[in-house]
Amino acid sequence: MAVSVKAIDKDSRLFKFVKNVVIVIASLITLMLIWWFLSIVVHSAAIPTPLQTWNALVYLFQHGDATSGTTMWGNIQLSLTRYVEGFIIAFVTAVPLGLILGYFKPLNKFFTPMIEVLRPIAPIVWAPVFLFLFSANMSPVMTVVVGIFFPLLTNTIFGVQKIESSYLDAARTLGASGPQVFLKVIAPSTVPYIMNGIRVGLGVGWMCIVAAEMIVPLGGGIGLFVSVQAMQYGNYSYVYAGIVIIAILGLLTTGVADYAHKVIVKRMGMGDE
Repeated sequence: MAVSVKAIDKDSRLFKFVKNVVIVIASLITLMLIWWFLSIVVHSAAIPTPLQTWNALVYLFQHGDATSGTTMWGNIQLSLTRYVEGFIIAFVTAVPLGLILGYFKPLNKFFTPMIEVLRPIAPIVWAPVFLFLFSANMSPVMTVVVGIFFPLLTNTIFGVQKIESSYLDAARTLGASGPQVFLKVIAPSTVPYIMNGIRVGLGVGWMCIVAAEMIVPLGGGIGLFVSVQAMQYGNYSYVYAGIVIIAILGLLTTGVADYAHKVIVKRMGMGDE
């Protein structure tokens, strides 16, 4: 009986997996058909067919962009490098600051007005400022930092505030010092919330890197590639090839963060929080 229940459970998981895969494939095929239909109906160079985009994509990976001499691999590597650098800077600043502000209420009250004033500002508006302050390469990086910083900071603060005071009291009763309480109770308990901040921040950060590269017309990257091909050359099959790459990389980064968040939350017994 136990074996049959286990088999049914496995079958159920397999069925759900296959069902999800079929839905995803059907959704993407529908999107492709709509795209193809629009390209035929509109009949404009601004909407190339999926086949034209595919051919452009293959050419860009094999031969690169003749106008800049950079392959698509080079643009991807440059954008991803900036993206990762921005994430690292945001992480090492936002998480410690979030832990401190979440734990020390007077500091939280003091800094909250500053955070609430700056948080609603679209990160991309800082790109020209960062170009002046830093360089063409660092401007997109710092724009990503701003995009990821606030979701990560606010989720970390919220995670600290959600910790039940009884846990902290129990740790102190058992003789834990202030730093031990901070490192062994507070920091681990906020991990699921930090992961949620990462999940949200990575999506925002990816939009920031592309938009910043479009605004800052120097240094290369996928965003600049799309902008140049659209505005200067009107080569829309190349533009759509770049958009496809942006979509794939965005899905991969947020997908990995989504999966990591679910695994960590499940292992920490926090359900769907």
